[in-house]
Formats: sequence, structure tokens, C-alpha cells
Amino acid sequence: MHRRLLPALVATLTIVAVAACTTKKEPSTTNQNPIVVGSTLSLTGSLAATGLIHKIAGEQFLERLNARGGLLGRQVQWKVLDDQSDQAKVGQLYEQLISQDKVDLIMGPYATPNILSAMAVAERHNFVMPQHTAVLAPQLTYDCQFPAWSIGTTPNRFVPNLLLDAVATLPRPPKRIAVLTSQSGSAAFVTDGLGDDKTGMITIAKERGLEVVVDAHYAPNPSSWGSIAAQVRDAKPDLLISNSLGVDTVNALTAMKQLGYRPPLTFSLFPAPGPLLGLGADGVGVLSVSIFEPNKALIDKAGADAQAIVDEFKTKATAASVQFPVFETQAAASWNAWEILVAGVKGAGRIDQKAICDSLHSRGADTTFSGHLAFDVNMNNFWPTNLGLKQIQNGQWVMVWPASRAAAPIQGPASP
Repeated sequence: MHRRLLPALVATLTIVAVAACTTKKEPSTTNQNPIVVGSTLSLTGSLAATGLIHKIAGEQFLERLNARGGLLGRQVQWKVLDDQSDQAKVGQLYEQLISQDKVDLIMGPYATPNILSAMAVAERHNFVMPQHTAVLAPQLTYDCQFPAWSIGTTPNRFVPNLLLDAVATLPRPPKRIAVLTSQSGSAAFVTDGLGDDKTGMITIAKERGLEVVVDAHYAPNPSSWGSIAAQVRDAKPDLLISNSLGVDTVNALTAMKQLGYRPPLTFSLFPAPGPLLGLGADGVGVLSVSIFEPNKALIDKAGADAQAIVDEFKTKATAASVQFPVFETQAAASWNAWEILVAGVKGAGRIDQKAICDSLHSRGADTTFSGHLAFDVNMNNFWPTNLGLKQIQNGQWVMVWPASRAAAPIQGPASP
């Protein structure tokens, strides 16, 4: 996949309308220069697979926006700099976008560490920054950062309770759990707590009377999974909880299979969705978190335009050789972020950072896939979460929890 990405550091994406549009246009203004949005994305490096999803979703959103007349009657251009999946590069690149390139607006990068670096620059220059995927609310203290994905103000408590509430409804709820934790800042908080609040998966599981038979932490990108796999096999848990990123869960399950073992039930926190599906029968029943899956029940709830967005994204992602060309959580978070930015500008009626920030605080933003979002600075702008659980069933990811948003019931392991 990576060899299809541009190797150059800078990729400037200018999205223009290519066909006549019959929908209502934005009112014209005296300034006909394009509005330029600047951001970085991980177009190369370890985060490039997910960075590509955000690139495609952003391009698609702006094509549709420009086809409707743009923003404030002006076309919108997106200038993207490749941060190469390197947090150390993010701050200087956002400084370049704002101070040298003089972009009008900014959009956050992908991945929590990168977002934190970009946020520091945005705050220094008083720029509004919508961001896709950072959910560690206590760390995101800038009043004008606006999250497109929320797990509320205590994600270290919410995720464990979400999972354990769901599996407690199974005919044979798990009693023994194994917890594998990547020491990445984007995952460890679910196990170990966040900041001064040390409540997390381990403490909550024990409070619920569950036995923690494995509590193993590992550095990101381990060279071997053999010892971890053997530890889980020997402990024989009812539920494997993999608080990890990317393909870690795939690698762990593959190593366990080589030892002749498969956990009865597995949860993976923030996985790359395609590789888990690629496990075939070994991936059946795996659970993960989600804010949106393109299941009919959720598409119907999102409204008339949702199906067209989902279908169009699949076409574009397939053409770009995305391994899992499906409009799901990452793409939905990206779409939310762009809708937040547009809502702020429209509410302000001009390109004025303070006015945009104030408008979002006072009016919020309407989004296609997460409904109306209200931003309260006392909550670091994190809105009531719509996070749920998805599960691999019949070869696809299906939303299964909570019941009010489920497209199918959660399934437990087959009877022994």
C-alpha cells in the first residue's frame, strides 16, 4: 500500500468541483480567492495506512462541499504536509502552515501524540483546530480544539465498563480475563488509568469480581509475540483483552495459533479493521470499539445522504488500494471533523478564529454520522459519547452494543 503513496514530503490537494451542481450554492462574496485549510497527515511511515483513510475522506468531503459552492461562496483547498508518522515533525509543520504558508484554517492530524503536538501550535496562534481521533479529554485542554470522536471525559473508565457490561449479558459471561497492553499513549490509559486517575480495565475488572490471569505490558512494535502468546495460552482466559493499536491483536492471535491455541473471546481496542477480518475463522467473534459501521440500521439512522457517502468512499478507497475500503469509525471521525470546521465558519460568517471558536461553543455542529455535537469548555469540548462495540460476524464488522444502536445481538463463544 505504501508504495502507492507520494514519497514527497508535501502533497497539496486542491479539491475543485468537476461537474455542474443543481443544489443550492453558497452566497458569493467579494473575495473569490480560495479558502486554504492546512494540516498534516501520516502519508508515509507506520501510521500511513490509517492516514490514507483520513486523506480519502477529507478529499471526498471537500469535493462535495465545493460542488455545493464551497464555503462563504469560495472554493476550499486543502494543503497537506506529510508528517511521516513522526510526532517530532508535527509541531514544526503546523508552524510552517500557519506562519509561513498563511493558511486560513487548520485541521488536526491523525493519532493522539501528533494531535497533542499540533494543538500546542494551534493554541499559540489562537487557531481553531478540529481533530479526528484524540480522545484523552484531560490532556486536551485548549478551548478551541474540537473533538470529532468522544469517549467522554473519563475514557479510562468508560471503555472498560462498556466492554464488561456487554459481555456480562452473554449466556456464559467471562470470569477470567487476560489483558495485553501496548505502552503507547493511545492505548495504555484503558488498562492503567489516565493521569492521577488510576482506574482502568484492571481495577474495574477486579471490582466486578473477575479474575485477572494475565496483565502483560509491552513496548510498541514488539519483535516477537511468542512469549506473550504462551503466557495467554497457559493462563486459559475466558476473554482476551488487547488494549492495543494497529495489527497488534492480529500478531498476538497469529502467534497463539502457532501454539495451537485460540482465546474463546477477544476484544481489540483500536485495531486496523481489515487485518482482523483477514484472519477468517480465527477472527470470528472479535470485539472492538466503534462510533459507526456501515450496517443498514446505522445508515438508515444517519439519514438519506449517508448511503451515498458510504458508497462513494468505498469506490475511492478501493481505487487507492486501501486494504479495508469501508466507511467506518476512522472515516466517520474524519467526516465529523470537517463538518465541525464548516459549521464553525458558517456560524461565524467569516474567517475569524475567535468568531469560529465562539460559534462552535454557542451553536455546536450538526454532523451526518454523530448527530448534533455540543461543545462545553468545562468538559474540554468532549460531547456525550456515542461509542459502542462492534463484532466480526459473518465476515463483516457489525455494531452489537449498546442495544439501542445494535445491528445484531452480541455473540459469545461457541459451546465447548
